[in-house]
Amino acid sequence: MPDTSSKPDLIPSRDAPPPKRSAFSWSSKRARGMVYQAMVLGLIAFMVWLLVTNTLGNMKARGIQSGFDFLMQPAGFDIGEEWIGFESIQPYWRAFLAGTVNTLRVAVVGVVLTTILGTLLGIGRFSRNALVRGMCYGYVECFRNIPVLLQLLMWYLLFTEYLPQVDAALHVGTWLYVSKNGISFPSLIWQMGHTLAVAGAVLGGAVAFAYAGHARKTFEKTGRPKPVLGVSLALVFAGVLLGWLAGGAPMAWNMPKLTETQVEGGGALSPEYLAVLIGLVLYTSAFVAEVVRGGIASVSLGQHEASASLGLPQGLSMRLVVLPQALRVIIPPMTNQFLNLTKNSSLAVAVGYPDVVSIANTSLNQTGRAVECIVIIMAIYLTTSLLTSAFMNWFNVRAAIKER
Repeated sequence: MPDTSSKPDLIPSRDAPPPKRSAFSWSSKRARGMVYQAMVLGLIAFMVWLLVTNTLGNMKARGIQSGFDFLMQPAGFDIGEEWIGFESIQPYWRAFLAGTVNTLRVAVVGVVLTTILGTLLGIGRFSRNALVRGMCYGYVECFRNIPVLLQLLMWYLLFTEYLPQVDAALHVGTWLYVSKNGISFPSLIWQMGHTLAVAGAVLGGAVAFAYAGHARKTFEKTGRPKPVLGVSLALVFAGVLLGWLAGGAPMAWNMPKLTETQVEGGGALSPEYLAVLIGLVLYTSAFVAEVVRGGIASVSLGQHEASASLGLPQGLSMRLVVLPQALRVIIPPMTNQFLNLTKNSSLAVAVGYPDVVSIANTSLNQTGRAVECIVIIMAIYLTTSLLTSAFMNWFNVRAAIKER
C-alpha cells in the first residue's frame, strides 16, 4: 500500500474553526440593510428637526407664544362631567387628564359592548331561524351605511328632545330616574370593603383563567368538555363576596333625589355620554358582525360536519370547534374596528361631550397654543391605539392554532 501519511489533508477537518469574517462587509446584505436604515432614520430626523425649527422661527417672528409651559397654568374653565374631580383653578394638564379619562370611558366600555353585540350578530347570521338571520342582516346593512356622525346626532336629539322634563322624569321608585338630564341611579359610597371586593374579583378572575386553561387541556386530551363559563362566573362572584365580607360588608348608597330643577345625588349618565356610547357601539358592531361572519365562514364545512358527527349541539359546536378556528381570521380585522371606535370617539365634540378633543379646543382658544394642543391630542390617541394593538397582538398569538 502507498504511504499517504506525508500527504497533506485535502478535506479540512470538521473541527476546523470557520473562516473569520470582517466586522463589516459591503457585500453583506445585512450590513447594507443596516446602513440604508440608518440613512433613512437620519433623513427623517433631519426633516423633523427642520420642520420644528422653521415652525418655531415663524411663530417667534409673528409674536406667537410657543411651548408647553401653559400646562401648569390655571385652566379657568369647568368640565361638565369628570370622574377624577376637576375645578377651574386647577392647571391645564389636569383638564387634559380629565378629558382623557372621559375618552377612555367611551372607548373601553364601547369596545366591550361592541364585541358582545357584534359577535352575537355575526353568529346570528348563521342561525337556522330565517327571522333571526333577516334581523341580523337588516341591522348590519342599516347601521353600517349611515355615517357615524349622523347617528350620534340622532341619539342626542332623541335624548334631549323626546325624554320628559326633570320634574316629570320617568322613575322606578326612588332608585332610577330617566329625563332630559340623562339617567340617574344609586352609587356606592366607596369604603374598604369595596376595595377588597375588587381585589377579590381580580383574584377570582385569575383562578378562573387558570381553570379555563385546565379545562381546555382536559378537553384536548379526553374530548370531554367541562363547564367553563358558569364556573368562571362563580369563582369571580365568590372572590367579590369574600372580599366584601372581609371588609365589613358595607351597604351605604348615595341615592338620587328628585328636585324641581334637577336630580341630585347618586350616579348619572349624561345624554351626551349616552349618545356617543350608543352611537359608536351600534355603528361599530355592524362592522364587527361582518368580521365575525367572515371568520366563521372561513372554517371549512367539514369541521361543522365532524362536530355534528360527534353529537355536539349547534351552540357547543360553534363555541368549541368553529369559533376557536375562526379567531385567527377574526382578530386582525377586529383590532382595526377597536381602533376605529377609539378614534371615532373624537366626534363626541359634536354633541358637547367633554372628551380630550373638546378640552383641547377650549385650551387652544384660551391660550392660542394650537400646535401644542394638537400634539397632545395626537400623542394621546397614538398611545391608546398602540396599547390596543399591543394587547390584541398578544391575544392573537395566544389564540393562534398551534401546529404539531
